[in-house]
Amino acid sequence: MANPKIVVGLSGGVDSAVTALLLKQQGYDVTGLFMKNWEDDDDDEYCSTRQDFIDAAAAADVIGIDFEAVNFAAEYKDRVFAEFLREYSAGRTPNPDVLCNAEIKFKAFLDHALKLGATQIATGHYARVREVDGQFQLLKGLDHGKDQSYFLHRLNQAQLSKALFPVGELQKSEVREIAAKAGLPNAAKKDSTGICFIGERPFREFLEHYLPRKPGNMVTPNGKRVGEHQGLMYYTIGQRQGLGIGGTKAGDGTPWFVANKNLDANELVVVQGHDDAHLLNQRLRADDASWVSGGAPKNIPEYGAKTRYRQTDAACSLYAENDKEFELDFATAQWAVTPGQSAVLYQDDICLGGGVISQRL
Repeated sequence: MANPKIVVGLSGGVDSAVTALLLKQQGYDVTGLFMKNWEDDDDDEYCSTRQDFIDAAAAADVIGIDFEAVNFAAEYKDRVFAEFLREYSAGRTPNPDVLCNAEIKFKAFLDHALKLGATQIATGHYARVREVDGQFQLLKGLDHGKDQSYFLHRLNQAQLSKALFPVGELQKSEVREIAAKAGLPNAAKKDSTGICFIGERPFREFLEHYLPRKPGNMVTPNGKRVGEHQGLMYYTIGQRQGLGIGGTKAGDGTPWFVANKNLDANELVVVQGHDDAHLLNQRLRADDASWVSGGAPKNIPEYGAKTRYRQTDAACSLYAENDKEFELDFATAQWAVTPGQSAVLYQDDICLGGGVISQRL
């Protein structure tokens, strides 16, 4: 009987390469697949797609597995990028990585892999899957500093049942060690930051290609004008850099932070000081919710939630009248809660799901 076939999403990075290596060592029939998700201005200095493809192919060669590339640029533009622009136009700050995982990596890619005869797919995410009484749970990666369950919270039972995350059981240092011992060409490759279609380019320059600039006033919460913004879409709640305004007239140099956006008046509200009350919220509302088990969780004694990636879980209470909307009430006020970002719920290491923050309350 043939060994089960697993298709690994090879990104060109070390995590996905080690994923493929580990599965090959475990006896699976492994194929590496490189996803091309962006084509616009892909020939410029900022997008590393070409180099990533070369690195993925080189890793597949060392591991000794078949390798192919597939183009999901049309699906990405329709399902992820269009939503990305809609959210920015509405003054919110979206997280395209969350949508990309649900719509591309675990939908378009999964469908393609199944057509190739795969029984499961695998990626280099730092997360884990556990089956308990026929239900699949999404767990944090053991390296909590690298955990990526936040970006996977929209996956459903069908997707999780087909997903493998081998590096989720390891520390990042172990992954690099395994890669170096195996002679993988990307063993020391720097982790990618951001989304490929933006790459390392200036964010404003990128958005200007797609959305018109709308400059307006920067004001304090009491309406005093302190500067001009270049367009509300370029700023996010809690942002400190790039505001172009100095300290107070008294010259104390206290930094300014973005506290709010007034879309009707096209005003950017800014405050001085990291701990200003306008940057703190105890409650939030979220919509477009997605729950790993299929419905909003109930009867859980204690929830933790993240309102942004890399945040420590914060104790909170969940109020969900239905499966698509919910409110969170935190034990302590949270800093820079940002509409458009995801609020993701946990019970210890189990990721329960989450939704898109629509309001700070």
